[in-house]
Amino acid sequence: MALFGKKKETKEKKAPASPKTRKARQAKLADGIAHEIIRAPWFSEKALIVTEKGVYTFDVSTRATKSQIAGAIKEIYKVEPCKIRIVNLPAKRKAMRTKRGIGTRAARCKAYVYLNAGDTIQFA
Repeated sequence: MALFGKKKETKEKKAPASPKTRKARQAKLADGIAHEIIRAPWFSEKALIVTEKGVYTFDVSTRATKSQIAGAIKEIYKVEPCKIRIVNLPAKRKAMRTKRGIGTRAARCKAYVYLNAGDTIQFA
């Protein structure tokens, strides 16, 4: 009767592990390319709310990859991102305030850059 034996195993409790830091893959960039990949910080109400949680939003080139964005963030702001998410925003048709009628707003791309705990980016 192995299930109901009197032998009891004691488990040793492990000490809590220190928080791990992650690193996103980073592409090596040519000189001056970083500012072409990251155009500007994205300031919206939602972007400012998630900044408190260590997530920063940037307007990026539509052809940029996650690894290129990670390399540009490291080069410009001197911090290593742990994760990057990219959102493609489609072009929109907008009414013009002239006789021309309707125009289109260009398609854009924004990136959410997640930093490790304790890391921050200063914009000013």
